[in-house]
Amino acid sequence: MSQIIRRPEVERRTGKSKAAIYAQMKAGAFPRAVKIGSRAVGWIEEEIDRYVEAKIAVRDRNVEEAR
Repeated sequence: MSQIIRRPEVERRTGKSKAAIYAQMKAGAFPRAVKIGSRAVGWIEEEIDRYVEAKIAVRDRNVEEAR
C-alpha cells in the first residue's frame, strides 16, 4: 500500500526547497502532489523514491561516461 508523505519529508528526501518542488512540478519534472485535504497536499512515497533513484541513476551514468 502506498504511503503519502508531506512536503517537509519530500524536501528532506530530495534536498529541494518548497519553491523548487513546485516549479519542477509545474514544468512536469517532479511528481505531482495529491490533494489530501482542503488545504493540504502530499506526495506518494514510492513516486518520490523513484524520482530520487532516477537522479542517482543519471549521476552514475554520467560518471561511467566520463571514464
